[in-house]
Amino acid sequence: MTGKKEEKGKNITQWLLIFAGIVFLAVFLVLPLIYVLVTALREGWDVYLKSVSDPYAVKAIVLTLEVVLLTVLVNTVFGIFAAWLITKFTFHGKKVISTLIDLPLTISPIIAGLIFVLTFGRQSALYPLLQKLDIQIIFAVPGIVLATIFVTFPFISREIIPVLTAAGNDEEEAAALMGANGFQIFTQITLPHIRWALLYGIVLCTARAMGEFGAVSVLSGHLRGITNTMPLYIELLYQAFDFTGAFAMSSILVILAIIILVARNILEYRGKKEGA
Repeated sequence: MTGKKEEKGKNITQWLLIFAGIVFLAVFLVLPLIYVLVTALREGWDVYLKSVSDPYAVKAIVLTLEVVLLTVLVNTVFGIFAAWLITKFTFHGKKVISTLIDLPLTISPIIAGLIFVLTFGRQSALYPLLQKLDIQIIFAVPGIVLATIFVTFPFISREIIPVLTAAGNDEEEAAALMGANGFQIFTQITLPHIRWALLYGIVLCTARAMGEFGAVSVLSGHLRGITNTMPLYIELLYQAFDFTGAFAMSSILVILAIIILVARNILEYRGKKEGA
């Protein structure tokens, strides 16, 4: 009798937790997304298409995609090298480097933007050299790219490091003893081990880079059609009381986020399936 009461109590607790989870997701996730889509389309498809095909909107979309592409390329190379260094070599300062990789996760994006302003701005010791070489970083696209790289570079390396740590060094050492060179070892042994973690990290990095606002806002200068990424352009439209345009652009980010989420789940499933 006591066992039945305990089982009934567990079932009630389980259903209460499920209900609480559903309510939380509905209020804080589903309803806002629905509101974005409904508001974007409330004046009809013609207005929606006009908003997202506006020349400034197109430039914001293109700039965002360019920044994301450059960020992912740089962080992919850095992530692989950093993970390889930390897992395959023993040296003094290893923990310091590992800690520094996580530094962007603990720093506010606004502070990250200010760091780059202080490093490359007019008050910086580097500014005369940059001016002489005709290189503009602050209030230009290079600054946006640098800021986005900074806030996203832990994502790929942190996905690869646990996989390489679990794999160990035995296979690489055996291949080296058999005469394989470094490139062969990496492409035929290491890369197959990390490919799903690498792709998963790329997806996370893409999602974070696409929605970055704080650091980019500090460095961009909000130059319309030049340094406005999609998040910045949405803010500009919203402040101008163009709510339909703002939510129309937001809907594109929502759609891209859903695509990234589906890709992430697929990669996560494939990785678990292969690891099982």
